[in-house]
Amino acid sequence: MRKVCVIGAGSSGIAACQVLAERGIPYDCYELGSEVGGNWRYLNDNGLSSAYRSLHINTSRQVMEYASYPMPPSSPDYPGHAHIARYFDAFVDHFRLRPSIAFRTEVVDVSPATSGRWTVTHRHRDTNRQAETTYDAVLVANGHHWKPRWPQPALPGATDFAGTQTHAHDYRTPEPYTGRRVMVLGIGNSACDIAVETSRVAQRTILATRRGAHILPKYLFGTPTDHLTNSWLAKTPLALQDRGLRLLLRLSRGRLTDYGLPAPAHRVLAAHPTISDDLLSRLGHGDIVVRPAPQRLEAKRVLFEDGSAEDIDTIIYSTGYDISFPFLTTELIDPSDNNLGLFHRVVAPGHPGLYFIGLIQPLGAIMPLAEAQAHWVADLLQDRCALPARQDMIAEVDAYRARLKRRYVASTRHTIQVDARAYLRELAKERRRGAARARRRPPH
Repeated sequence: MRKVCVIGAGSSGIAACQVLAERGIPYDCYELGSEVGGNWRYLNDNGLSSAYRSLHINTSRQVMEYASYPMPPSSPDYPGHAHIARYFDAFVDHFRLRPSIAFRTEVVDVSPATSGRWTVTHRHRDTNRQAETTYDAVLVANGHHWKPRWPQPALPGATDFAGTQTHAHDYRTPEPYTGRRVMVLGIGNSACDIAVETSRVAQRTILATRRGAHILPKYLFGTPTDHLTNSWLAKTPLALQDRGLRLLLRLSRGRLTDYGLPAPAHRVLAAHPTISDDLLSRLGHGDIVVRPAPQRLEAKRVLFEDGSAEDIDTIIYSTGYDISFPFLTTELIDPSDNNLGLFHRVVAPGHPGLYFIGLIQPLGAIMPLAEAQAHWVADLLQDRCALPARQDMIAEVDAYRARLKRRYVASTRHTIQVDARAYLRELAKERRRGAARARRRPPH
């Protein structure tokens, strides 16, 4: 029986553990922190969580929950991080996964061993004791929202700026920004949440953005907006979906330019959505002012591309995250520009036994997709499925990249983008194809 290593006990890692346990596949899971939940564990002692005190999910609970363990019907439509952390604890305890997780343990190296196996070097954070264990497969589930991406190159004058510069990754509460003049750079979900929160205590809040974005509400006509993924509209061609959603947004909240936001230059479904119920009202109240991208920083002010200037004390960069695997060499996997070449976003061609769980940015939620990925990997580990030839896997990766380029705005945040329902169908189709390959394969 093959033995497997799972790296990380966040939302994707515990999904992988549950599937492996259900299939009877022996595994060890290594988690840097003291508890499960990863990014959703507020003030996680692994030091990597970007959760802030007011964080709530942007996908409804019905879309986010695991297929194997639904959330209680009494749960709110959009639970907060504390509710989600309790849900993960209940998930782990229900399936009795906790004994298989080595907490406070960091994976420092993963290297190929003989006979297609993998040597995993792990170190306990409290005792500093280090050990090596050999596994038949490694499932990487260390997340992709923990290493802040800063503007490259840095903004002109960044070293001359006398105020504070921080990343959204380190934002927790608005109180430290009381009475300050704050600029938030970005137009994603975190940027909008942080701008809304700081605007309630700051002397002035500026939201600076290089491009426009479609702002989606959490509810449309009294129903969670992402429930549209189960509607008739989601079954139509992409162009019709886009036009239908654009019409619904226009009817529900009008033109974004009326709120002072720049008009988006892309279709609604050509970028990862920005979801906020509060941003537009704060803009309408004048509590947040929109500016274009900053052109230059001076000691106490910021100059913008339209020639305007603002006195600023604090800059919060909400500029996304870099994918990183500190335990893998770049010769094995090169995450440069967040552009990984993984077969169906999971399998590393040319590296048998190395799999990635939850390394996707879905229109939807990661949790049920990570669960489906883990089932496919379990099929591969149990020889129920077989992979195609390496050149066929690389061809699939190239086709995926071409689809992304045609559909999405060019950005490092769109290099691992998937549509949740379409991706589930994609995985199911590959599992069927893989099962057919396994049946045709001669016995060992």
